Amino acid sequence: MAEQLIAPALIVARLLMGSLFIVGGLRHFWALEPISGAMRARGVPQAKAVLIAGSAYQVVLGVTLALGGFVPHSALGLIAFTVAATIMLVNFWDKAEPERSALFGVFMSNIAIVGGLLGLAATA
Repeated sequence: MAEQLIAPALIVARLLMGSLFIVGGLRHFWALEPISGAMRARGVPQAKAVLIAGSAYQVVLGVTLALGGFVPHSALGLIAFTVAATIMLVNFWDKAEPERSALFGVFMSNIAIVGGLLGLAATA
């Protein structure tokens, strides 16, 4: 019985994880100035261009993952994106409370997302 659930569960996992990146990437296009401003403040050169390129990358790989194409490559690419975005924007260690706790929650969520993507990459 459990083996019969593997294929549908992986499809749902790819759809959910891919959707996370599709929606997140698209939302960035409506918040270019505040997000690129935060990136600039962290020392990212050409922050707006990096944000646009990263968001497009995120959306394309999210669509590819959701549709089940090149799953290991898509998942590994999204891991790289998540790690880079976390390094650029989730600097909880530099913040005071309550922002530190909020950003630490984002950091921990990103770790869980990387774990899910690793699982998808390994099962494809």
